[in-house]
Amino acid sequence: MTYRFAHITILLVEDNQAMLGLIRAVLQSFGVGNIVTALNGDDAFAAYCRHNPDLIITDWMMEPCDGIALSRRIRNDPKSPNQFVPIILMTGFSEKGRVFHARDAGITEFLVKPFNTRDLYKRLYQLIEKPRQFVRNEGFFGPDRRRKALDGYDGTLKRQDDNKSEKVRIEIPVTEIDFE
Repeated sequence: MTYRFAHITILLVEDNQAMLGLIRAVLQSFGVGNIVTALNGDDAFAAYCRHNPDLIITDWMMEPCDGIALSRRIRNDPKSPNQFVPIILMTGFSEKGRVFHARDAGITEFLVKPFNTRDLYKRLYQLIEKPRQFVRNEGFFGPDRRRKALDGYDGTLKRQDDNKSEKVRIEIPVTEIDFE
């Protein structure tokens, strides 16, 4: 399915100017109507509060504020205009521990560099077609970390602490995306 992204705003956070230009060009080729850029997490949070984008794509490794710190701030800062905004984290590191660390920081999708346009488009597809509920409990706020429904489970809880979590379903506003 092809999507029209003319009415959405994406905040792109990348400290490498060449990579920033490349990803911006890819997003423009997808038809994204408004791309706001920032070079680090601190500038990104200010831009985020000012523009309230529909999606954030951020690099992990930046100074003085990286993509993980940015995600935590977006999810937990009272000044955040939308704590449910989808966040795609780009990184050159794909070790399982790093993926779990990003997931636990409230990242919605993980994109390993180098990636191609199809990989980025797949992440956008995931956000639109398979949105995840959000979970809030004492130690975590972000997209539900479980991606698979386990077949054959007859109980009401999948984990002992499920009853301590509040789930909220969030979706990218479909009214702003025209389907062909």
